[in-house]
Amino acid sequence: MIPITTFAGQTVAVFGLGGSGLFAARALNEGGANVIAFDDAPLRLEQAKAAGIATQNLSELDWSQVEALVLAPGVPLTHPMPHWTVQLASQAGVEIIGDIELFCRERAKAHETLGIDCPLVAITGTNGKSTTTALTTHLINSAGGDAQMGGNIGVPVLALEPFAPGRSYVLEVSSYQIDLAPSLRATVGILLNVSEDHIDRHGSLENYAALKALLVAQIEKGGTAVIGIDDLHTRAAADRIERAGRNVVRVSVTGPLRDGYYAEGNRIVRAVGGKAYPAAQLAGIGSLRGVHNAQNAACAVAACVALGLQLPDIQKALVSFPGLAHRMQPIGRKPIAGGAILYVNDSKATNADSAAKALASYQDIFWIAGGKPKTGGIESLAEFWPRIRKAYLIGEAAKEFAGTLDGKVPYEIVEVLSAAADTATRDAEASGLKEAIVLLSPACASFDQYPNFEVRGKAFTDLVLALPGVASVTRTV
Repeated sequence: MIPITTFAGQTVAVFGLGGSGLFAARALNEGGANVIAFDDAPLRLEQAKAAGIATQNLSELDWSQVEALVLAPGVPLTHPMPHWTVQLASQAGVEIIGDIELFCRERAKAHETLGIDCPLVAITGTNGKSTTTALTTHLINSAGGDAQMGGNIGVPVLALEPFAPGRSYVLEVSSYQIDLAPSLRATVGILLNVSEDHIDRHGSLENYAALKALLVAQIEKGGTAVIGIDDLHTRAAADRIERAGRNVVRVSVTGPLRDGYYAEGNRIVRAVGGKAYPAAQLAGIGSLRGVHNAQNAACAVAACVALGLQLPDIQKALVSFPGLAHRMQPIGRKPIAGGAILYVNDSKATNADSAAKALASYQDIFWIAGGKPKTGGIESLAEFWPRIRKAYLIGEAAKEFAGTLDGKVPYEIVEVLSAAADTATRDAEASGLKEAIVLLSPACASFDQYPNFEVRGKAFTDLVLALPGVASVTRTV
């Protein structure tokens, strides 16, 4: 755990005592702050008390004595309306921050007072954040570094090992977390892409895109902004940030660049002044299959080169990258007449843009989709209809998705994941295909039937591995 000493002797309110909030309260306590914490969930309050954290209903707090409110990232800051704790803090002129901000202030203090310099790679984007974060960490550590990985990827940032010479940090940062981290200054900032998401939280796509761009616009002096430029928002951000005098490295998977990194088939190419040099080879790396993973890999390679890693070491580490659970994760294989069924868990695809990455990577797909729908549905996926043999629709989105697919893709409303796995297997067995793909790529949030995408993906994996004749598989490399 990283003790937070920047609020020593001061009163700090903490609201939201899930994973990151609980660690924030503990880290502040450890650093000498007077912490008063609260959560709407009684069980979380009990967990905080058991951890030695003082709790009190923040509506009864004397906010004139409070230095800061540390807000869990999932708690509304501005939209659809500010949370009641945000309103109370704002009325009292109390700053509102998150655990990433606590980390950033402590990192700056370690540098200024102790001379400890810990490089920070911060990664954001609508899709690909987790894979790029895990891959960047893997590349650094495989080259002999000491990279700590956390943030939105599931490990609270303050749960990481404390600042020490030679240590670096690789953080996945969501738009929610950027909104609560005004001091976020990365050594290398990565902005992968921007597409419509979280509009209910930020009010508009423009607001959401602007927050994402802040991460790369505010890199530290001498730092590097790595920006995927294959959408309108990120391309404009790259131009704007470069005009402001920042060091920008552009990345594209849609065509060559004069300067930057781009994908050419299975190769990552580095361009300098119009001359192209081989940077990395992705052929045969199952965990980095698909154009979207070429973008993730190119951004990770660019970040690691900016940190001083050598390309031969990077290439060696790419080959051993195991990939992420729940993201295009092969989980089982079943022999059938003339071929086999491959089962793929892509539960992390919680919107259409993310599901597109998986649909683009396979043919002859028996597609399991649905859940709690996102804005825009699945109409943007029409180019992939020819790849889909049949769709199996679950959750709240089933009827909406059926309307979109009607007359274009055969479908069946099966409502729940167990029925989807059984029915897709039956149809795949009867297909006679050499390789039939049963793909869970929901294009939806999980919250109608599961608490998160991890639980949904685990449920799918358990269902698949319980099917007769299915053998467990790992990614092929």
